[in-house]
Order: sequence, then C-alpha cells, then structure tokens
Amino acid sequence: MASPKFPLDRRELIAGLGATALIPALPSIGFAQRRSSLALQAKEGGIALRPGGPSTPVWSLGAPDLRFKRGDTVEIAFGNGLPVPAVLNWRGIDGVPSAEPLTARLPIVTGGKDIFQMPLRHAGTYLCDLSLLGDAAGRPSQARALVVGENEAIAVDREEVLLIEEWRVRTDGTAIAPGADPKDTSPVFTVNGMTSLELVARSNERLRFRLINACQRSAFAIKFENIDVRVMALDGQPAEPFQARNGALVLAPGGRVDAFIDATAPAGTSSSILLHDGKEARPIGKLIVSNEPPIRSAPLPPAPSLPSSGLPAQLDLRNAQRFEMTLGAPATDWVKPVNFAASAPPAFRAKTGRTVVLALTNRADIATVFHLHGHHFRLLDRLDDGWKPFWLDTLAIEPGQTQRVAFLAEYGGRWLIEQVATDWAAPRLVRWYSVE
Repeated sequence: MASPKFPLDRRELIAGLGATALIPALPSIGFAQRRSSLALQAKEGGIALRPGGPSTPVWSLGAPDLRFKRGDTVEIAFGNGLPVPAVLNWRGIDGVPSAEPLTARLPIVTGGKDIFQMPLRHAGTYLCDLSLLGDAAGRPSQARALVVGENEAIAVDREEVLLIEEWRVRTDGTAIAPGADPKDTSPVFTVNGMTSLELVARSNERLRFRLINACQRSAFAIKFENIDVRVMALDGQPAEPFQARNGALVLAPGGRVDAFIDATAPAGTSSSILLHDGKEARPIGKLIVSNEPPIRSAPLPPAPSLPSSGLPAQLDLRNAQRFEMTLGAPATDWVKPVNFAASAPPAFRAKTGRTVVLALTNRADIATVFHLHGHHFRLLDRLDDGWKPFWLDTLAIEPGQTQRVAFLAEYGGRWLIEQVATDWAAPRLVRWYSVE
C-alpha cells in the first residue's frame, strides 16, 4: 500500500529523473600506481526472496568486495560457470576500450575464461553485472557494486553501499529473467541481497551512502524519511553539493547517487527508508540513531565538493560534431546484444578531442533509458546555450521527448551504447560508436 508520506506516480518519477539532472587522455595525476587482481566467476547462486521460504535460484558473480583506489590497475580474471555464454558489463568506467563488452571482450562460453587489465582513472561508484546477455535467460542474475575510493581524505565517518535490485517472482518462488513476460509474477526489491536492511548510526555521525539502481528495467525514488540528504555525486562523478528535495533521490536503471547524511536526530530515533517505483511506496530498510554516546559533540559542517575527476570545465558546443539518435522505435540499427556484430556500421564516428552533441528522441510510448559507455556527458539546456552542472552516463527520456547531451571525445576506441524501455519484458538493445 502506498505510503501517504511519499505520494508519487510514474510520470512524477520519470520527471524526477530530469529534475535530478538539473542541477585528450587523462594526464598523469601523480597518484601511486597500484596493481591488484580480481577473480570474478559467473555461477549458480541463490537469494532469499520469500521470508521463511527456500532460496530462489539465480546467477551470480562470486567475488570479494570490489573496492579499489583511484589510479589502481586491476587485472581481472573472469570465468564462466553458467550453461550459457556470459560477458561482464561495466557501468561508469570511462576510457578503457580494452574492457568494453562486445566491442573488445567477446562473450565467454561455458567453462571459458578471460583475462584483461582495467585501469581505474576516476574515483566513484560503479556497477558490474551480467545484464547484456541476460534477456530471457534461464535465470536472472545479481549485480556487484564497484567502489573506487578517492586518494584524498573525505570527511565522512563511514560508507554504506545500497545496491538495489528488482526481481519478478512466480507463486512457486522461482524468478524470471528480464526480457520475459512478467505475467503472474510479483515484484520484489532487495537491498544488498536482503529484502530489508537495518542500519545504526551514532549521534552526529556522517554516513556516505552509495546508492545504486541495479534494477534491469525499473526507475525508482528512494526517500529517507525526516532526514536531510546532501547529494555529492551522480553516476560516479562529483557534483556541486545540493540538498535532495524532501530527502528523495530518483535513479534510472543503472544510475548511481552518492549522498551524505548526518545522524542529527535524537538517540533512539528510527527513520524509514522507502522505495517508490511510480506505483507504490514500500519500506526497504531503516536508519536508527543509537543510544551510544555521540560520535562528536556537534554535527560536522557542510561537506565541500568531492575531488574533481579531471573532466573538462568547458565544452565547445559551437564547433561540436552533432548527431541524431532515435530511441524506442523499431529500427534495424539497434540490435539485441546476442546479435551484435562488430562489422555493423557505428552509430557515429567522433574525432578525438572534439565535443560531441547527441540529440536523443524517444519514439516509444514509455520512458526509455539511454546509457553511454566510455564517456560521461552533460545534459544540455533546451536551447543548447548551456548545460546542467552534473555529469551523467545514464538518462531516462520520457515518451515523445528529445534530450540533448554533450561530451568531450577524450578516449579513442569502440564504445557501446545501450537503450532499454522501462518495461520488464522490453528487450535491451545496443549500438556502438567510434572515437578516432
């Protein structure tokens, strides 16, 4: 049942995605270069989606915490223990063409293994999953958060990752993969693999929340009841800090938000964490202020912006290369990932060092999510006379609307583009672009 404290419908939810957005190779940054290794194994797994019931079979990526530092280079060994081909899909990692799914890393057959290196140029909150080849697969799969920490000290007491996923569950407890007809299923949302999460903070403690929408199709809003929420980053890139309206954060599928929260409520206070999918609000957790002594005598002052990732302060729109892309309409240019061919012509070819402006028009009758690999972009003002003060890599576009985005083509290579409608049965579609 919808919460009277968090009224929201689908149109307001998608509009909120726009409201959230309102607000050459990277040179050496002088950080110590560290080399790490990471083993990721696609395998059979399970998740508890029904209280008291058996685990629901799913596919997973078994690994330790994916936490590194800016400037690290990670050697990734990926093994496929599933009965179908698999490929890793990284969301938010810029400038690593050798790690690009489909254009560089081919799907791995059952029992196969792939090894590659991935330099981590930017700090931020990112995502790794098996979504590209997951449509209508045997089982849905779990995602993993990838956290790349800043090398500078950040004024927080601790971090909490909230990775939120949606599952469509049948009455017999099994779950279906995205891209399949969800008839006779019910949505279940999990946070870090649990149906409910309880967090405890001491008085005046500052928490950094890394919120990730790892749902395959659904946009949602997360609300921290009666708590001031300060947004610090969007899609892994630092933002000019601002207060979330009514403590609510709207995320498109694959979107990420870093937010700071100060536990200033009286000891013993419990605040609900609500998720609204445009139809109803549901509690997914709570934040409790403990009865322990305060961590400090007074709250910390407002936090400054997070350290810059080095993205350009200005974009040359006057001399930009401009391209149009249509989303949501039947077209042979967009294909399902299983049908992707590197020999297909690119959506566009950009020149290294040039600004690129994309006009994205959604011809579908439902909101469609656009995701750009390899580069982050600015959302342009309606008249192309400026841009919103944030960087994004994911954007939900309402039916019949055109949005314009711009980015600096810094990194040469072949990069993927994704689109998917906000409908569980909708297929994920891809194209690619070239920076030369």
